[in-house]
Amino acid sequence: MHYIVYCQDKPNHVEKRLANYDAHKAYLMGNPIKFLMSGPIVDEEDRETMLGSFFLVEADNISEVEDFNKNDPFYAAGIWESIHIKPFHKRVDNISAK
Repeated sequence: MHYIVYCQDKPNHVEKRLANYDAHKAYLMGNPIKFLMSGPIVDEEDRETMLGSFFLVEADNISEVEDFNKNDPFYAAGIWESIHIKPFHKRVDNISAK
């Protein structure tokens, strides 16, 4: 099953995010879950300032995804104001359609 994980940062937490960025990247490089896509959510105007995190993952159940999220250094650092994890049915994939 695919799951979307959408995490919105707390206001004014860019510096805290950057201070924990290397630990976050190291955690993700350890392949704690099967990633299909991930990356930061950025400010609409400057398109650079990170405001949150997005993951599209594949897992057997939502508990796996919740465990993945709770073990992320960003979670431990209290960066995220809100976390939404939802099942996702992929209908169209232009990448594999080529």
